[in-house]
Amino acid sequence: MSSPTPPVASLLVVDDSAVQRERTVQTCRELGVPLIYEAASGAEALALLRHLVLTPDLMIVDLEMPGMDGIELIQQLLPQGLALPLIVASGQEKAVIDSVETLACHLGLAVLPGLKKPLSTAALGAALAELGSRTAAATSPPVAPGPAIDAQALAAAIADGSIGVHYQPKVDMRTGIVRGVEALARWPHGGGFVPPDRFVALPESEGLIHALTLSVLRQALAQAADWNAHGLRLSMAVNLSPRLLDRAQLVQEVTDLVAEHGLRPDQVVLEITESSVVDCMGAALGVLARLRLKGFGLSIDDYGTGFSSLQQLARIPFTELKIDRSFVHGALQRRNLRVILRSALDMARQLGLVTVAEGVETLEDWRLLQALGCSVGQGHLIARAMPADELPAWLRRHQSILHELRAEAANETL
Repeated sequence: MSSPTPPVASLLVVDDSAVQRERTVQTCRELGVPLIYEAASGAEALALLRHLVLTPDLMIVDLEMPGMDGIELIQQLLPQGLALPLIVASGQEKAVIDSVETLACHLGLAVLPGLKKPLSTAALGAALAELGSRTAAATSPPVAPGPAIDAQALAAAIADGSIGVHYQPKVDMRTGIVRGVEALARWPHGGGFVPPDRFVALPESEGLIHALTLSVLRQALAQAADWNAHGLRLSMAVNLSPRLLDRAQLVQEVTDLVAEHGLRPDQVVLEITESSVVDCMGAALGVLARLRLKGFGLSIDDYGTGFSSLQQLARIPFTELKIDRSFVHGALQRRNLRVILRSALDMARQLGLVTVAEGVETLEDWRLLQALGCSVGQGHLIARAMPADELPAWLRRHQSILHELRAEAANETL
């Protein structure tokens, strides 16, 4: 029986320590990598790469080296046309490795999770397997680009009701029970859905954001009323564009829609991105204060990605703090993210705010948030956004895993 094909066919090990380099090379051989290059410094690695006809599939690079260190080497790759994937392998503290990985990602390089030296066969094998998975995904048949979209097409879609709403569940972190949903606009177009990032800026730049927001809000409130009638009372979160915050009549428009559907304002949470409220002054502050006075919940969305975050919490009567996914997913492995996450949750508790964590992707993320006392979780571990008619079936499936998600189950496994 033939042995399985190794995840990579060739790689380059860059390390000034002959002992560490040989150990890494031997580990790679044990994992079945057939062609392994070596370099004892950054300069030697660059010289070797310039002369190779085929660039290696991967580079494993140390950070502390005489002359050109590993960081300088990484910074030199793209300018010289050497965009190869890499693994940072170092005896340095995890925070330093994480920083170098972030740098490499910003430079546009493919980066696999960093490894502490000495490398173990299991850890390196997992990294090589991940690279193999990424390569396979990258070589899959490309998805045809969606149809061109413009302001005229968007205006027509809003007018004829083509833009629908999907709902992503938000669940209690202690019990796993569903507490609410976030309403997200979805535009079916050309046989599929227009990705939100392709049309999210268009309505704002073309003066269509008011019509789009009211359309989404109207559909979401009608759905909430229908769920209420069937005994399912969920909070409904709807995104509010900063372009609408200087519109004095917005408060009455939203209030009228809520009353029209027989709902109470306290069932509706209006989400405003942190970066959009940095310059909230005058009329915008008045609109937000009036919405809160009416009883609507106000959420500061994507917390941690904007500026002057503490100032916004002091100036605006928020009821909820929604922590950006970049501080949630992977925080268990990255101490700096974990410290920031804990600090944000502690501060929110002292301010009496509900805390919502976005980007809950794994059970590890979930357990960490439980341990840190987060109130509500949202992410692909729980559910992706779905049409309203799919929610009942999802709820039935979700009921079967509540024991695994609740905090008592987590404590049993600690």
